[in-house]
Amino acid sequence: MLYTGKGDNGTTKLFDCPQGKRVSKSEFVFEVLGTLDELNSSLGYAKILSKKSKDTLFIETRKVFYEEILDKLQQNLFCIQAELGGSDIHPTKTHIDYLEKVVHEVDTLLPPIKSFVIPGGGETGAYLDIARTIARRAERGCVILRDKKERKIDDMSLQFLNRLSSVLYALARFANYQEGYTEKRPIYQ
Repeated sequence: MLYTGKGDNGTTKLFDCPQGKRVSKSEFVFEVLGTLDELNSSLGYAKILSKKSKDTLFIETRKVFYEEILDKLQQNLFCIQAELGGSDIHPTKTHIDYLEKVVHEVDTLLPPIKSFVIPGGGETGAYLDIARTIARRAERGCVILRDKKERKIDDMSLQFLNRLSSVLYALARFANYQEGYTEKRPIYQ
C-alpha cells in the first residue's frame, strides 16, 4: 500500500527515533530532506532530457553518458538523505573523487570561465542550472542543521553537496556547448 495514514496528524519517524516516538513534520530536517528529494527528482528529469542529446564524457578512461553520471549522483544523494534520517550512511571520499573527475573532464573540454554566466541555453543545460540551484539550497540547509546541532552531518556530505553543484554547473555548460549555445555574460545594467 502506498500510504499508512500514520503521518496524517503531521508527524513521522526518523531512523534514530526512539521506539514509538514520532516527530513533527515541521522540524527543519524535513525541509532539508524535502529539498534533497526535490534535487533528486530534478536530476531524474535532467536525465530524461539528456537522453535526447546523447552527450558523453570520458570518466576514468571510459565513455560515460550523462544519464549514467546523473543516475550515480541520484544514488549518492540517498546516502545524505539516509544520514539526515539518522543512519550512519554518508558519502565517502570515493563519491567526492568521482565528482571531481567529472568536473576535471568538463574543464578540459570547455573554454575557461572568465565571468559569471547567465543560465539558459538549451533545454538540458537550463534544467541542469535549476538542479544546481536546488543543490545549493540543500547544501545551505545541511549547514544550518549542522551549525544548530539539530542533526549530525558528516563533513563528506557537505563536501559532496558543494562538489555536486560544481558538477551540475559543469554539465550545464557542457550541454549548452554541445548544443552550440554561446555563453552570455551579465552586463550589469
